[in-house]
Amino acid sequence: MQRTQSPLLVRLARANPTSVFLATLVLVLAALFAPGPVGGVLLLALAAGLSWLLVTTWPVQAPQTRMIRLLMLTLLVAVALAKLL
Repeated sequence: MQRTQSPLLVRLARANPTSVFLATLVLVLAALFAPGPVGGVLLLALAAGLSWLLVTTWPVQAPQTRMIRLLMLTLLVAVALAKLL
């Protein structure tokens, strides 16, 4: 590990992709089935984590990938705000 690397990013790089996908799926389903404000807060927490990851990986992503990720993040925030209201 280099000094410039974050320990959290190193741990994320070693994580099993299937486990990460399933954990995220469980979080999204729990947020969608939770009552209004609780589900909205869970979705906003997920959006905050994804936006941090998006900002961190922005320089190494292709323009098409950036656009898709921004679109998905916008959709997630829209669903979270709709759930809150």
